[in-house]
Amino acid sequence: MLTFQIYKSDNATKARAGKITTDHGEILTPIFMPVGTLGTVKGVHQHELADDIKAQIILGNTYHLYLRPGTDVLKQAGGLHRFMNWNRPILTDSGGFQIFSLSDIRKLKEDGATFRSHIDGSKHIFTPENVIETQRTIGADIMMALDECTPYPCEYDYAHKSMDMTHRWLERGIKRLNETEPLYGYHQAYFPIVQGSVYKDLRIQSAEFIAKQNCEGNAIGGLSVGEPVEMMYETIELVNGILPLDRPRYLMGVGTPVNILEGIALGIDMFDCVMPTRNGRNGMLFTKNGIINIKNEKWKTDFSPIEDDGASFVDTTYSKAYLRHLVHVNERLAAQIASIHNLAFYLWLVGQARKQIIDGDFDSWKPMMVKKVSERI
Repeated sequence: MLTFQIYKSDNATKARAGKITTDHGEILTPIFMPVGTLGTVKGVHQHELADDIKAQIILGNTYHLYLRPGTDVLKQAGGLHRFMNWNRPILTDSGGFQIFSLSDIRKLKEDGATFRSHIDGSKHIFTPENVIETQRTIGADIMMALDECTPYPCEYDYAHKSMDMTHRWLERGIKRLNETEPLYGYHQAYFPIVQGSVYKDLRIQSAEFIAKQNCEGNAIGGLSVGEPVEMMYETIELVNGILPLDRPRYLMGVGTPVNILEGIALGIDMFDCVMPTRNGRNGMLFTKNGIINIKNEKWKTDFSPIEDDGASFVDTTYSKAYLRHLVHVNERLAAQIASIHNLAFYLWLVGQARKQIIDGDFDSWKPMMVKKVSERI
């Protein structure tokens, strides 16, 4: 079984430092999970993920892996861990968010979500049952339940019907989970997802329903889809007041360094987001002292390292001027350096938050850190 142990809770906030144990290793929380959509974190080798970035768990995408390379290949390979040569934990989402993003080429019905592939237009269906089977074949340590991610803004009636369907899908998913076994000899946990858009009564209903399922962890979905950030924080606080204290809480697809710090203060344990790699590929660097747009002219002759105080998060450091040069000549190495730096920074940030929680200083450290990491340099 997946287990979760809380070592220390912050007295002034809801932040907590804990440990998730899976058959592929331990995960010290709070944690950020690099996104490896297609069995790879773009532009980053697995040894860099493990040794330089110090990733403890990565995320794979069920929708994309189902389409390419396909479940037949993954099953013959012995699962995604062996296929990509990664022996630490993996979480897979259910594909629900990707289906949500395919609004023009998908239909949601009680049976499941019918959609057309963005690659060749072929028709497919995801049901609560076959999403379990697909994730069994992928072999993720943590599998997510199929849900519908509602847009923002969203009419109340639509959000209510969507939430109810997500709950019915969850019951079907749990039934299929209990009817099947892992394929590769290790345990696979199953996390349901709280939905309900930004409506407090729906979020309360959903959180209460999810809590009653007694799963090994729980997730909060449907946020960071355009709603005001204050509304997102209010929703997290509301939901975390209901979800069980002794299970890990995963905030899906969020977000900026500030979002992560605020989420930790509200009791979130797990985060994922494409921002560090996607923004890095476009020349945005996250640092301890703020955000850098490396494309700017001001960095042309700045030969200092990306982290001015020398506290680089990876072994090899490069100057701002060199990285700016690589970006302007469209050198692929630019995306690799920026992605590794940003991911290492995110892992450093959650690691520092953990340290401050354990030391009892999180409440005084967080506001200072929020101010620093949100500044534009």
